[in-house]
Parts: sequence; structure tokens; C-alpha cells
Amino acid sequence: MDWHHPDGARCQSDEAARLRFVDYTHGLIRELMTQYGKIDVLWYDVSWPLDANGWESEKMNQMVFALQPDIIVNNRNRLAGDFSTPEQDIIAAGGGRAWESCMTLNDSWGYQRADDNWKSARTVIRNLISCARDGGNYLLNIGPMPDGSVPPESVRILTEVGEWMKANGDTIYKSEPCNPRRSAYANFTRSGNTLYMHVHFWPGGDVSISGLRVKALSAKLLRTGAPVTIKQDDYRTHLIDLPMQAPDSPVTTIAIECEATPVQDTDFVRNNKPRAGVGI
Repeated sequence: MDWHHPDGARCQSDEAARLRFVDYTHGLIRELMTQYGKIDVLWYDVSWPLDANGWESEKMNQMVFALQPDIIVNNRNRLAGDFSTPEQDIIAAGGGRAWESCMTLNDSWGYQRADDNWKSARTVIRNLISCARDGGNYLLNIGPMPDGSVPPESVRILTEVGEWMKANGDTIYKSEPCNPRRSAYANFTRSGNTLYMHVHFWPGGDVSISGLRVKALSAKLLRTGAPVTIKQDDYRTHLIDLPMQAPDSPVTTIAIECEATPVQDTDFVRNNKPRAGVGI
């Protein structure tokens, strides 16, 4: 949708306007595909007010793939495309399909001076971990100020996230789909047999995982490398003698080396809810 074009809304009920607007839109896409070198991704957006037939989306994609054979396109011209784009929510696509969750850093896609509902660095990191755990991307929006600069709050939040990523980036960039996923105060990623437990609400002293079905061989605090003591039984894997205060901010990561690919019995977790004040 080009919001400034006079046929933009009119094309919904005026066939002549639709033909003009679709021809205009296809022309813009052709320009992008021919005037700017090799393009890797075409991210369609705002399919309102037409459906795939109205946009002539099959014809649109055929043109794109003919001009840029190696490109991928998303699903926002009302066709399936190459990847899904859940908005303001994290919903993993099924069947191995590629996906990325697109979110705002506050509540607005563009700059909104009055919008101060900023996501904390902890929330951004938790969202990033959730996307990585399920094999997706995290597409995070910044609304520039009128002079083109990045809002100071965005800089502050993303700088804090960047500092965390310096120590923990491999747990995201090198992660594989991860089965352990349920905890009252943590989230998980995995690389091979290494399970990364990202504790976003530090309980102090004792961290545990319910239903871990493989033997945990060793554990350490990822940032410092300090070893962590493990006690494991048929029900829980306890990581004990930890500092009472979180040793890393805003999320502490514990690397757990397992005997095999870590698997969590989610039925066990579901049927063994924690008592008040006790996490899983």
C-alpha cells in the first residue's frame, strides 16, 4: 500500500482504480528489482485493501523471481511466500517453515514522541531467545526521530542488549531447535548437546529444570566460566550453590553439558506444577 496514492483506498470498490493502482505498485516493485543490484529479501507489507487476486500477487511474484532468481519474499502479498511474519507476537511456523517475528521497541512502528512504553532490555533478550529457540528471526523496529536520529531510549536499550550479546551471542547465533522450553523463570537455547539456560528471573541459590530426560555432565556460568554444582534425580536437575544475586544482567546464562541431545518431558512438567514460590 502506498498511503499517498489517490487510488489506494478507492481500489477496493473501483475496478478502474484497482487496475491503475496495481499497475503502479508492480512498477515500483520492478524498479526495486532492477535498479539496486542484487536483492536478497523482499518484505511486502500492508496488503489492505485487496486480496491476492486483487493485487495480482502470482504475477507479482513471477516478475520478482524472474528478475531476482535468488531472492526470498514474505507472505504479505496474501500468498504463502518463503517465510511467515507474525506481528507483535512470537508464533513459530510449523513444518520447518522459515519465520520471523516483527515487533516494535515500544508500541509504535514510527516515531511517536508520547509513546514511552519501551520494552526493557530483559524483554528484548527474552524475545530474542524465544525466537532463536524455535528457529526463527527477531525483527525489531526502531522509529527514527524527525531529524533521522535514533531515539535515546532506543540507544540505551539496544546498547544494553548489545553488551549482553557480546558474552552470550553464540547461544543465539549458533543455536539449533531446542526441546527444553518450559520453566517459570528461564528460557532455553541449545547447540549440540549443550543446553543454555537463560535465567531472566533469578531465584537465588538453587535453579532447577523439571523433566530433563538426559544426564547433565557439567555446568558453568557462561559469562565467567565459574563451575556450577549439579544434583540430578528422576524429577529435577538442580543447579546449586549459586550466588544469591544474579551474576549477570539482565539475563544470566548457565551452560549445561549433557550426555546426549537435551530433551524435556513436557508431559511431566505439565502434570507437576510448582508449588507457590517454587520454580521449575
